[in-house]
Amino acid sequence: MRSAVAILFLIETCLYAIASLTHAGLILEDHEHRQAMIAEAVISAVLLLGLISLGLDRSWSRMTAILAQSFALLGTLVGAFTIAVGVGPQTTLDYITHAVMILLLVTGLVWLARSRSGASSLR
Repeated sequence: MRSAVAILFLIETCLYAIASLTHAGLILEDHEHRQAMIAEAVISAVLLLGLISLGLDRSWSRMTAILAQSFALLGTLVGAFTIAVGVGPQTTLDYITHAVMILLLVTGLVWLARSRSGASSLR
């Protein structure tokens, strides 16, 4: 299970990095949004730290991973809320991306919550 969680963290980290680059205007033109770019870059970095903590396999690794996922989910929900109230990009891509992000983060949190006995149970 540990490798599955690590793969999920890697996918999430890459997804947020790509979203940040997209909002920087480096992947898609006319999709720039500075606040979203910064938020997604920070979330990507936090998820990367969560992935690294899982690799260290310490007693605190699972909790660090849960905190990283929770932070990312909170930030993504804020982003989804801002889209819903009309702030920021309102494209189909944004709606789909946020839905996928939320789904992946909730999946990761469920996996981590089910491994109650600590990081060693993620093997």
